[in-house]
Amino acid sequence: MGVMDWFQRGVGEMMVARPDAAKAQVVWKHPDPTIPMKSQLTVEADERAVFFRDGKIVKTMEPGRHTLDSSNLPFLSNLVDSFTGGNVFIAEVFFVNVREHTGVKFGGRIGHVEDPKSGVPAETMVHGEFSFRVTDPEQLIVGLVGMGRAESYAVRSWMKEQVLKVIRDRIAELFVKNKWPMLDVTSGAYTEEIEKEVLAGVRQHVEAYGIEIVRLGNFVVAIDEDDAANLKRLYTDAAYLKTVGGVGAYQQFAAGKAMMGAGEGMAKGGGGAGGDGSGGGMLAGASLGVGLGMAQMLVRDPKGGEVLAPATAGMVCGACGATVAPGRFCSSCGTELKAAEEPAKTGPAFCSGCGSPLAPDAKFCGGCGRKRD
Repeated sequence: MGVMDWFQRGVGEMMVARPDAAKAQVVWKHPDPTIPMKSQLTVEADERAVFFRDGKIVKTMEPGRHTLDSSNLPFLSNLVDSFTGGNVFIAEVFFVNVREHTGVKFGGRIGHVEDPKSGVPAETMVHGEFSFRVTDPEQLIVGLVGMGRAESYAVRSWMKEQVLKVIRDRIAELFVKNKWPMLDVTSGAYTEEIEKEVLAGVRQHVEAYGIEIVRLGNFVVAIDEDDAANLKRLYTDAAYLKTVGGVGAYQQFAAGKAMMGAGEGMAKGGGGAGGDGSGGGMLAGASLGVGLGMAQMLVRDPKGGEVLAPATAGMVCGACGATVAPGRFCSSCGTELKAAEEPAKTGPAFCSGCGSPLAPDAKFCGGCGRKRD
C-alpha cells in the first residue's frame, strides 16, 4: 500500500460515527476494527458506543464527541496494536440506539376463549402496536444480538413473539379471573387493565436482554364476526327475559323463537325429504326442542342473580321456580316436587331431557326417545 493510499485510508477513518442510513437501526456495528489513534468518535444523544476487544466489553461511551487518544481515554492503552508503533488500536465498536422505538406492529390468534357471562367459547384475536427501548446496551449485545452484524428486524421480530405470547396467556387468564364479558373487552372497556397486565408479564421475558417494552398502542382485542353476532343475540335474549321476569317465561319465549325458525325453514323449502311437507311436523318439533334447550341457558335465578351459563336439565319446582335435578324434593327450597307440581298438571308437559312438548298420553319423548318422567 502506497503512502497516499495509507493517508487516504487514515483520513477516511478519522471520523468514527454511525452513518445517517443506519440511524434507525437498533444496533449498528462499525465495519472496521482497525482505528487510527486520535480519530474522532461521535456518539449521538440517543445512542451509546460500546467497545469490545477479544470478546470482552472494554468501555461504553456516552453521548458527545471524543478524541480517541490513550492520553485522555486510558482504556484505549489496552487496545493499542503494538505492531503499528502505537498509532492504531484494535476494537469492535457497536452503536446502540437507546431512544424509544414506536410503531412496532404485532398481531395474531389468541384462540378459543370462553365468555364468562354466557359460557360460550369464541375465537379471539388481537392486534396493535408497541414501543420499546434499550435499557442496557451491553446486555443487549452480549445476551441477544451477538458479535456479528446485527439486523434490527431480528430484534423486533423476537420482541413481537414475546409480546404476543404474553398477550395470549394474560388475556385468557383475565377473562376467567375477572369474569369480564367478552363483548365488554372487545369494546375497549378494559384496555388499560389488559395493557398493564401484559407489560408486567412481558417484562420478565425481555429485561434480561436489556430491553423494556414501554407501552402498547392501538391495542385491539377482537372476536370472530359470527361469534360476536351469537353473543349479541344471547345477551339480548337474556336481557329480554330479565325484563319480563318469571322463571317459566323462558319456555314460552324459546318456544316462540323455535316455531318462528321452523316456519322460516319450511318457507325456504325445508319440509320433508319427499317434498310433500310430511316432515314439517318433525322439523318443527325438533326445532322446538332445540329452542327450549337453548332457553335453559337464559334462566333467571329466582333469588335475584342472573345466570347465563347452561342450566342442568331437570324439573321446575312449582314452589320456588328453580330448575333442579329430578327427585322427590327440590334441591333449592326442599319442597316435595310432586306436591309442588300438582297445580301445574293442567298446563303443557315437556321432556326433562330435551325440552320437547309431550302429548298427554305419551310414554316416551318424540324428540329424543327418553322415557317420560
